[in-house]
Amino acid sequence: MNPELLTSFNFLPLPLLATTEAESSSLILAGVLLSLAVIYLASKLGGEICSRINLPPVLGELICGVLVGISALHLLILTDIGETGTNSVIMDLLQATAHMEPAMFSHVFQSQREVISVLAEMGVVVLLFEIGLESDLKELLRVGIQSTVVAVIGVVTPLVLGTAGLMLLFGIPAVPAVFAGAALTATSIGITAKVLAEMQRLNTREGQIIVGAAVIDDVLGIIVLAVVAGLARDGQVVVRDVVYLIVSAAVFFIGAIWVGRLLNPFFVRMVNQMKTRGQVLLSALFFALILSYISATIHLEAILGAFAAGLVLAETEKREELQKQVAPVADTLMPVFFVVVGARTDISVLNPFVPENWEGLIMASFLILIAIAGKVVTGFGVFGQPGINRLAIGVGMVPRGEVGLVFAAIGDATGALSESLSAAIIVMVILTTFLAPPMLRWTFSLSEGPGDSPSVASLNSSTAEPVLVESERQPELVESETQ
Repeated sequence: MNPELLTSFNFLPLPLLATTEAESSSLILAGVLLSLAVIYLASKLGGEICSRINLPPVLGELICGVLVGISALHLLILTDIGETGTNSVIMDLLQATAHMEPAMFSHVFQSQREVISVLAEMGVVVLLFEIGLESDLKELLRVGIQSTVVAVIGVVTPLVLGTAGLMLLFGIPAVPAVFAGAALTATSIGITAKVLAEMQRLNTREGQIIVGAAVIDDVLGIIVLAVVAGLARDGQVVVRDVVYLIVSAAVFFIGAIWVGRLLNPFFVRMVNQMKTRGQVLLSALFFALILSYISATIHLEAILGAFAAGLVLAETEKREELQKQVAPVADTLMPVFFVVVGARTDISVLNPFVPENWEGLIMASFLILIAIAGKVVTGFGVFGQPGINRLAIGVGMVPRGEVGLVFAAIGDATGALSESLSAAIIVMVILTTFLAPPMLRWTFSLSEGPGDSPSVASLNSSTAEPVLVESERQPELVESETQ
């Protein structure tokens, strides 16, 4: 039980205290259930609307997340700093309908928020596991060098341009300028991968390079974050920690795939011998969660382990069966992630009629320009790929999403960022996150022609069926339909 809540009720007899704790747990569950109902309604409304106007559904989920979050309706209050829940409509509803004691309010709000945040993190873990299942390890290895080049350019270019520009044009001191420049290096692999899957472009050459580069970019982003956080906190960089992150990331990813491929035959034999329901799905999720746990414990992102697990299991004969079984799990958890990203976004910093926002908006304009240009140029680092859509690769690296917000939050926590610079980073994150999906669809449409549409073989088997063009259909079938 929460110590604060226990202190609040330390004057109560033990039986009454146990009743209060049970009531608190019931209220937390009620708050989580109501929050999930809001999330699913928002995701479906936004997704359906965007789908009907030929925009990526994930964009609708993000927008509706903003509407139900701290920027508009205040249904979901999920920010980590300075929130007590007094503005939460869901908490007000709980208080009105369940007659919640004032002493319980803070505990119920914090617990409900933490549960939803964990479910959102689980959503991106499952998303990356599914993306790994849909990816081709051999193709990823084949474009590995290109992906690495794209990732390195995508980290170095915005970091250097952003830092130098803030120092020279705005007179920002070195440490906060470096921190803001580091925030420009992030890429939200979750948002890009979801859009590619929706567009059925995940297994194209461009899609594989983007996914590979985004994974490497994520690892590089963790290293950059560790460096600048140490610089902001202590004024110095511990080389040992940086080397540790680089070596551990490489050893973990390569080792996980190598060991996983050795254990693949054992996995298939074990699953084939099981008689209980869900043996394929649960065994695969066990493997993915263990790798995610190992990745998190060595100070990497959990999604790195989930992606590695998906890549490994994609090489087994259970791949198609597993894709079909994972899809409902992903459909349940992924909307939580995308709506929560939107709900945490405070668009009030975009209001130009508030004088306090002007300095941040001016710096934000500069950061947005660098954020987009610094990633778009990455596509032109691809070599040996004639006819590839380099612009689409660059645009695919643009969205910052929740990763950029993490940089801003840590910058605030360390005291490295001023209010205006922090607001500028948040504006940059918002606009790159929302602009990237339609931009990605537009860049792919530029190269589409009669021979450029995605092949049936490259479609996600869990969401698409082979479609025969008129010339490929059997004459007998055409004749019978005519009759």
